[in-house]
Amino acid sequence: MPASYLWLIPLLPFAGFLINGTVGRKLPRTLVTAVALLFTAIPAALVAWLWTTMKAAGAPEVINVVSGPWIAITGFQVNFALTVDHLTLIMLGVVTGVGFLIHLYSAGYMAHEEGYWRFFAYLNLFMFFMLILVLAESFLLLFVGWEGVGLASYLLIGFYFKKDSAANAGKKAFIVNRIGDFGFLLAMFLLVANFGSLSFDHVFDAISANPDWHGGILTAIALLLVVGAAGKSAQIPLYVWLPDAMEGPTPVSALIHAATMVTAGIYMVARCHTLFDRSPYALGVVAIIGAATAIFAACIGMVQHDIKRVLAYSTVSQLGYMFLACGVGAYTAGIFHLLTHAFFKALLFLAAGSVIHALSGEQDMRKMGGLRKQIPVTFWTMTMGVFAIAGIYPLAGFFSKDEILFRTFTSDNPLGKLLWFVGLVTAGITAFYMFRLWFKTFFGESRFEEHGLDAHHGQTDSHAHGVHESPAIMTVPLVILAILSVIGGWVGIPAALGGSNEIEHFLAPVFESGNAAEVATTAVASHGLELTLAAVSLLTAAIGFFIAYAFYYKKPGTASSFAKSAPALYRLVANKFYIDEIYSAVIVTPLLMFSRIILGGLIDGVIVNGSGKAAGVTTKSLSTLTRRIQSGNIRSYAGWLALGAAAVLVVMIFGRSLWMH
Repeated sequence: MPASYLWLIPLLPFAGFLINGTVGRKLPRTLVTAVALLFTAIPAALVAWLWTTMKAAGAPEVINVVSGPWIAITGFQVNFALTVDHLTLIMLGVVTGVGFLIHLYSAGYMAHEEGYWRFFAYLNLFMFFMLILVLAESFLLLFVGWEGVGLASYLLIGFYFKKDSAANAGKKAFIVNRIGDFGFLLAMFLLVANFGSLSFDHVFDAISANPDWHGGILTAIALLLVVGAAGKSAQIPLYVWLPDAMEGPTPVSALIHAATMVTAGIYMVARCHTLFDRSPYALGVVAIIGAATAIFAACIGMVQHDIKRVLAYSTVSQLGYMFLACGVGAYTAGIFHLLTHAFFKALLFLAAGSVIHALSGEQDMRKMGGLRKQIPVTFWTMTMGVFAIAGIYPLAGFFSKDEILFRTFTSDNPLGKLLWFVGLVTAGITAFYMFRLWFKTFFGESRFEEHGLDAHHGQTDSHAHGVHESPAIMTVPLVILAILSVIGGWVGIPAALGGSNEIEHFLAPVFESGNAAEVATTAVASHGLELTLAAVSLLTAAIGFFIAYAFYYKKPGTASSFAKSAPALYRLVANKFYIDEIYSAVIVTPLLMFSRIILGGLIDGVIVNGSGKAAGVTTKSLSTLTRRIQSGNIRSYAGWLALGAAAVLVVMIFGRSLWMH
């Protein structure tokens, strides 16, 4: 694939955003759909072409495209450049492949929604920024994509902006992520101060060339990057935004909060493995945060009743697994789970959307039940997703989760065995709450409200209350993702189970130095140990299944009895350990009081009023000129920002001849 075509991968979704975002209101829905799908399908095809090119014999392991200097001052320069290696290829495949399927599904799910054009404009904008993030050759360009997906997620989560809950969820996601981004910014400042560059190659080559560099400033940079990753990938203590983000349309949950955006933190840590490998302390922090988040979110997921919130806490928990893998130096295992998780979690969210669609918007599992015969395609595809995430052999989730647990157990981390046990318990809890969702949604007696009766027979008619299978445009992506959820993990079958762990070999050029610990532990760990640990993991998942079977199928009242026997504990978990309330009381309320009383009084009383009296005429004249731009509407600001970004991209890409002269 000619390197010059690489720019088309991110620019085409941006073109789709500009078309639908500017004239989409006036276009028929079929044309809006065609633009949105075409400008995501072509990048997916280009990525497939890139795969075949880079896997060919003698193909380069890395492709770099430099448009020209972006920032150039004395002693410091950042190029506007893209890079592709094997890690990038996997991320590109996830973003474009799964992203296109979600776009396709959205055409059916959002068919009757107001703002149809706006929704697809936001989806394309998100794809553009996520692709920039993945393709970036420097920390600075990665940060542009990093901030861009934050903006796009704000717009998508708050798509139903007339609902206070949706608007508040969008603001919460935006603000919490800014906390993490502050850590990322500080890390970049330290990189500039100590390396004089923000280029990945320059920074990582300097670290590799100095084997005696350990800890110190490297630990400080790594820990600040962890703060950023914890915000974007919803880890303790910055996980609180993701469950509320379910207020957005279901395809948004699948795209942003399962398959792509929330994995950006994992990708960043893996990309910076050269840096993290020199700081065992930072890696230990990553591992502990990952394990704690995994089991903490899984416990909350056990008692949720909203089908999307169960999956939201499941996402937080699975991201914890990926953090755990990176924290013990098993970067390949973390990326492997990122890949399989993209398949089965996107499937689970879209299948949940199909259930919600069938029940005319109902999301409470207590009002579901008995749906397996009425929406069979949704049932069978979601079944594949449930079994995959539960770690049932030989579906995708079994191999990636087992790889993480094995690498954790055999790692040289002093807490390795304890972290493995936490991960194992989390696997059992995951199986329990996912099969709980499965039984409550598809089995037992129907509990949804009946809105109509068959006039001729006096009995409930399924079509009368709207229960129906989703259209083909929604079920086809479900079927494709279900197939991937079954076979997607076969690229990582370990030798102990008769495979060759192809993904490890594929990523070896990227994690050559970072995988040294993995190679060493694999060499000394017997296949017998790996098989034993896999069997224990599978047994744990089976225990989770049988508990859910007993509680929600065999004797449906058992769970309620347990909850009543320990009401205080149940309330604690059901109320999410009151973390949101604690944050509100300790952080949010004091800040609001400070801003309203101190800053508000100072700015309004002294600066605004004082300057207004002194220069009222001038201020009024200037405000008349600028009020069309400074409208106070965040979505308007987003539009101006996007247009400005477009102008910058055009200059960067096509202005190289000017720079050269």
